[in-house]
Amino acid sequence: MTSLRSLGSSDLEVFPLALGGNVFGWTADEAASFAVLDAYTAGGGNFIDTADSYSAWVEGNEGGESETLIGRWLAARGRRDDVVIATKVSQHPRYQGLSADNIKAAADASLQRLGTDHIDLYYTHFDQPDVPVEEIIGALDELVRAGKVRYIAASNITAARLQESLDVSDREGLARYVALQPHYNLVSRDTYEGELEQVASRAGLGAVPYYALASGFLTGKYRTGVTVDSPRAQGAARHLETPRGQAVLTALDEIAKERDAEIATVALAWLAAQPTVTAPIASARTVEQLPALLAVAGLELTESELQRLSRASAGRA
Repeated sequence: MTSLRSLGSSDLEVFPLALGGNVFGWTADEAASFAVLDAYTAGGGNFIDTADSYSAWVEGNEGGESETLIGRWLAARGRRDDVVIATKVSQHPRYQGLSADNIKAAADASLQRLGTDHIDLYYTHFDQPDVPVEEIIGALDELVRAGKVRYIAASNITAARLQESLDVSDREGLARYVALQPHYNLVSRDTYEGELEQVASRAGLGAVPYYALASGFLTGKYRTGVTVDSPRAQGAARHLETPRGQAVLTALDEIAKERDAEIATVALAWLAAQPTVTAPIASARTVEQLPALLAVAGLELTESELQRLSRASAGRA
């Protein structure tokens, strides 16, 4: 059994790779979603990440499709007590923003779609700076006290607002963020490193980075002259045009060959080894994509390998 990691100051014990649910109801239909969830948990995974807005961007969808599919899988498999479910509030078309009333209404809607009586980890998906942090934390605290949410977390928030939120929790004795979901990977380091990471470190927050594989770029499948059939291809391929992207790919290629590992596994292992990081998030629309993701639990890079990747990603290869 792979060692689980403690998430921040919570008592949640999670697999070192969170399964992203953004593809469920988008590029993975119900059968494919169930197969991925089955394979992920069979491989030791227990940390499932979604949001109430997934996948409202798809024509014909209204948001909540991912939660609904996860809820059906939980009911069909009877696995609720075996997994940690994380979801988010603020972006569902019918539940926009972080007003107290919206947070509580959106949580009830998420609980209904997930078919459960509690959410293990509830994120504010995108901060709403015009709403006082006292109102946001107060509403989240009510959910925790009601038993609807076990722990709270934040995503897409500035260091100043994060610190202010933590201060309110400490001063008022309210529920306190235990985790942070930042945009962070080998080709996007300044989106987390620096002040935001410092706040997370001081507060003992567990970081659960999204875009861990840079929309697929860090799987190595995007190369000059290669066409990839993916809805995310344009965003991923842009990294090929930068010296940093090329340097990172070269370092990943070398280490993956030396360690007989997949490129994606090496990229995730670098991220998982960074200070404050508990579990990177990566999604799989097919079962075949999962082994490289799950393998991060068994790959510990040496200090030399970590430094090689860090130098490449900082443009100092």
